[in-house]
Amino acid sequence: MTEQATGAPKPQPRARSGGQQPTSVPAQAPRITGAQSLIRALEEVGADTVFGIPGGCILPAYDPMMDSSRVRHVLVRHEQGAGHAATGYAQATGRVGVCMATSGPGATNLVTPLADAHMDSVPIVAITGQVASGSIGTDAFQEADICGISMPVTKHNFLVKDPDEIPRTLAEAFHIASTGRPGPVLVDIAKDALQNETVFQWPPTAELPGYRPVTKPHGKQIREAAKLISEARRPVLYVGGGVLKAGATAELKVLAELTGAPVTTTLMGIGAFPDSHPQHLGMPGMHGTVAAVTALQKADLIVALGARFDDRVTGKLDSFAPYAKIVHADIDPAEIGKNRAADVPIVGDAREVLADLVVSLQAEQSERPGEPGDRYADWWAMLDRWRETYPLGYDKPEDGSLAPQQVIKRIGELAPEDTVFAAGVGQHQMWAAHFIDYEKPATWLNSGGLGTMGYAVPAALGAKVGMPERAVWAIDGDGCFQMTNQELVTAALNGAPIKVAIINNGALGMVRQWQTLFYNQRYSNTVLHDGEQGEPSRGTRVPDFVKLAEAMGCVGIRCEDPDELDAVIEKANAINDRPVVVDFIVHEDAMVWPMVAAGTSNDEVMAARGVRPDFGDSDD
Repeated sequence: MTEQATGAPKPQPRARSGGQQPTSVPAQAPRITGAQSLIRALEEVGADTVFGIPGGCILPAYDPMMDSSRVRHVLVRHEQGAGHAATGYAQATGRVGVCMATSGPGATNLVTPLADAHMDSVPIVAITGQVASGSIGTDAFQEADICGISMPVTKHNFLVKDPDEIPRTLAEAFHIASTGRPGPVLVDIAKDALQNETVFQWPPTAELPGYRPVTKPHGKQIREAAKLISEARRPVLYVGGGVLKAGATAELKVLAELTGAPVTTTLMGIGAFPDSHPQHLGMPGMHGTVAAVTALQKADLIVALGARFDDRVTGKLDSFAPYAKIVHADIDPAEIGKNRAADVPIVGDAREVLADLVVSLQAEQSERPGEPGDRYADWWAMLDRWRETYPLGYDKPEDGSLAPQQVIKRIGELAPEDTVFAAGVGQHQMWAAHFIDYEKPATWLNSGGLGTMGYAVPAALGAKVGMPERAVWAIDGDGCFQMTNQELVTAALNGAPIKVAIINNGALGMVRQWQTLFYNQRYSNTVLHDGEQGEPSRGTRVPDFVKLAEAMGCVGIRCEDPDELDAVIEKANAINDRPVVVDFIVHEDAMVWPMVAAGTSNDEVMAARGVRPDFGDSDD
């Protein structure tokens, strides 16, 4: 992600000894409070929205926020909602998301969304209040060492005790969050720093001597990668979320079409390459397509771009892609070689890496005549055979009830163009990844690395606030929805008419699937409906999601009949003056396929229950 895309200015370099010093502040410059300085700094870094809840120690910052015409505050109902809303805002807009909370429990309620943003490399800045500096360390009321608590799940954090440091700290926080590998930054400000007076200075001087992200890849590594690509006979482009963060989707398409290689996009990389493109094999991993999973296993070269070889993609690591050499390009050098050794490591911004690779490959191809399609003819014959033999699909329930895949597929087909989809975590997340077509970046938001139930509704809220002209659908489960549905009130009162599809199977669906497959159908504590265990589910009815939606200022609709499915979705799409919640009652026994069982090799991928793919002579 480029700095310009975030709206955050680059802090001015600190003057060296004997060099030009920052312009001195005129003696008559007005003195303002640290809180006023904070709001002015937010305005200057380009923040236009803050999601938060006031409380004792952050309260001084809320008073001057009332006077700002450039910063909008969205009052959420829970701090976790503020953090996920900031994440959804950042993922949809490409700008830095901002959330705010008070000290103690307000700050600790942000830990989950901070960890979520950290795992998925999302640029957010969390501003928290802290007890007065003189009380720090005394176990004062609502004191919590949020810097210490959040250190493992933030890219960086700051504790500010001096009001003079507020502008510089905010500028540095936005710069760190949005450059290099993006991530969450926490700024904890003591209450007296907000109350005491200061003189506002902008632009501030930077004090980040150790922060120098490498964006330009090394030319020798690029040439080595191009050589391997030119020599490969079974290459695969393994594309992760880093390509989206770098705004490199156009460059990726050029590289893919130049090479003719197949493309797989991870759960976080969905939208980086059009689903409809003939070179796209889909998503790899535990619930990836058979073609994508197997292509990586049989490849002789994997070009990993902004991806991190996480366990959900590799399966049993020591059996992953046994024939492949690895080109691994990432902005974060710590990711290269962490899980899989790289034959050609490339540190750099994905956009610059791809642009340089294209140039280098064009030079290689001029020296090696022959179209890529000629070299890859046998490879594509195998890939196409796998795609045709093991396509994504589902069975409709014999009892005539709704299939969850059917619901999600029709939502995607009937949604307005450029709709943003935010998913919770579980079966519905995987079905939404598979059965909705994503042609453009920033149309798929989800919690990938942390797998946070409750992500969808507040993330959809944040996306809608940031992109009010776009339709936003949250695809949620009846379990996930009950964790953060209070943010529907926030959406209703703040003019954010999101649509929420509850895929209601009356259970914690993904856990229930594992209990079916691996625990002899012993459904311990996964039933959410009010019937007896063993009885057919009619979905979760306590609470009644339709009545709950109406109580929160939304339109509530229930759909149980496949014959009414399209009409219900079209009705939801037509309502744009308030949020809509649709309770889709679906069959409880639907499962996510394909699947690679945890801890097993990707060679053991199952296309469906009891269906192990036969790859014929493809191992030769």
